[in-house]
Amino acid sequence: MGRSLDDLRDFPTTARREAGHQLRLVQLGLEPDDWRPMPSVGPGVGEIRAHDESEHRVFYVAKFAEGVYVLHAFEKKSQKTAQRDIDVGRQRLRELRQWRREEGL
Repeated sequence: MGRSLDDLRDFPTTARREAGHQLRLVQLGLEPDDWRPMPSVGPGVGEIRAHDESEHRVFYVAKFAEGVYVLHAFEKKSQKTAQRDIDVGRQRLRELRQWRREEGL
Protein backbone atom coordinates (compact mmCIF):
# COMPACT_ATOMS: atom_id res chain seq x y z
CA MET A 1 0.00 0.00 0.00
CA GLY A 2 1.21 3.51 -0.68
CA ARG A 3 5.00 3.78 -0.84
CA SER A 4 5.61 0.59 1.11
CA LEU A 5 7.33 -1.27 -1.74
CA ASP A 6 9.64 1.69 -2.44
CA ASP A 7 10.34 2.08 1.28
CA LEU A 8 11.20 -1.63 1.57
CA ARG A 9 13.53 -1.34 -1.40
CA ASP A 10 15.29 1.54 0.37
CA PHE A 11 16.14 -0.65 3.39
CA PRO A 12 19.80 -1.64 3.68
CA THR A 13 20.48 -5.02 2.03
CA THR A 14 20.49 -7.06 5.25
CA ALA A 15 17.25 -5.55 6.56
CA ARG A 16 15.58 -5.83 3.13
CA ARG A 17 16.44 -9.53 2.86
CA GLU A 18 15.29 -10.20 6.40
CA ALA A 19 11.99 -8.37 5.89
CA GLY A 20 11.44 -10.21 2.61
CA HIS A 21 12.12 -13.57 4.23
CA GLN A 22 9.73 -12.82 7.07
CA LEU A 23 7.01 -11.68 4.65
CA ARG A 24 7.46 -14.91 2.73
CA LEU A 25 6.86 -16.86 5.94
CA VAL A 26 3.63 -14.91 6.42
CA GLN A 27 2.60 -15.69 2.81
CA LEU A 28 3.11 -19.38 3.56
CA GLY A 29 0.80 -19.11 6.57
CA LEU A 30 3.65 -19.26 9.08
CA GLU A 31 4.51 -16.87 11.88
CA PRO A 32 7.47 -14.51 11.35
CA ASP A 33 10.50 -15.08 13.59
CA ASP A 34 10.39 -11.62 15.20
CA TRP A 35 7.05 -9.85 15.20
CA ARG A 36 4.35 -8.45 17.42
CA PRO A 37 0.69 -7.52 16.97
CA MET A 38 0.01 -3.82 16.42
CA PRO A 39 -3.52 -3.15 17.69
CA SER A 40 -2.62 0.55 17.85
CA VAL A 41 -2.60 0.48 14.02
CA GLY A 42 -5.64 -1.75 13.65
CA PRO A 43 -7.08 -5.23 14.21
CA GLY A 44 -5.08 -7.96 12.51
CA VAL A 45 -2.03 -5.75 11.90
CA GLY A 46 1.38 -7.18 12.73
CA GLU A 47 4.82 -5.63 12.88
CA ILE A 48 7.85 -7.48 11.52
CA ARG A 49 11.14 -6.44 13.13
CA ALA A 50 14.22 -6.49 10.89
CA HIS A 51 17.55 -5.88 12.58
CA ASP A 52 20.88 -4.77 11.15
CA GLU A 53 23.02 -1.79 12.15
CA SER A 54 19.69 0.02 12.60
CA GLU A 55 16.12 -1.10 13.29
CA HIS A 56 13.52 -1.48 10.55
CA ARG A 57 9.84 -2.29 10.82
CA VAL A 58 7.13 -3.51 8.45
CA PHE A 59 3.42 -3.21 9.27
CA TYR A 60 1.37 -5.85 7.49
CA VAL A 61 -2.07 -7.41 7.55
CA ALA A 62 -2.57 -11.06 6.61
CA LYS A 63 -6.19 -11.69 7.53
CA PHE A 64 -7.57 -11.52 3.99
CA ALA A 65 -7.72 -14.66 1.83
CA GLU A 66 -6.42 -12.93 -1.30
CA GLY A 67 -3.06 -11.92 0.11
CA VAL A 68 -0.75 -10.24 2.56
CA TYR A 69 -0.80 -6.45 2.46
CA VAL A 70 2.20 -4.37 3.51
CA LEU A 71 0.89 -1.16 5.02
CA HIS A 72 4.11 0.62 5.96
CA ALA A 73 7.87 0.02 6.01
CA PHE A 74 10.20 2.34 7.89
CA GLU A 75 13.39 2.76 9.89
CA LYS A 76 12.72 2.95 13.60
CA LYS A 77 14.77 5.69 15.23
CA SER A 78 13.67 5.48 18.87
CA GLN A 79 12.51 2.92 21.42
CA LYS A 80 8.86 3.83 20.94
CA THR A 81 7.19 3.65 17.52
CA ALA A 82 6.66 7.21 16.29
CA GLN A 83 3.05 8.38 16.20
CA ARG A 84 3.65 9.45 12.58
CA ASP A 85 4.38 5.83 11.61
CA ILE A 86 1.32 4.54 13.45
CA ASP A 87 -0.79 7.16 11.67
CA VAL A 88 0.58 6.12 8.26
CA GLY A 89 -0.28 2.50 9.04
CA ARG A 90 -3.81 3.44 10.14
CA GLN A 91 -4.41 5.55 7.03
CA ARG A 92 -3.22 2.80 4.69
CA LEU A 93 -5.38 0.25 6.51
CA ARG A 94 -8.39 2.55 5.93
CA GLU A 95 -7.42 2.82 2.25
CA LEU A 96 -7.11 -0.96 2.01
CA ARG A 97 -10.55 -1.49 3.53
CA GLN A 98 -12.06 1.07 1.15
CA TRP A 99 -10.36 -0.53 -1.87
CA ARG A 100 -11.58 -4.00 -0.84
CA ARG A 101 -15.15 -2.68 -0.51
CA GLU A 102 -14.96 -1.10 -3.97
CA GLU A 103 -13.59 -4.35 -5.45
CA GLY A 104 -16.26 -6.43 -3.74
CA LEU A 105 -13.71 -8.46 -1.75
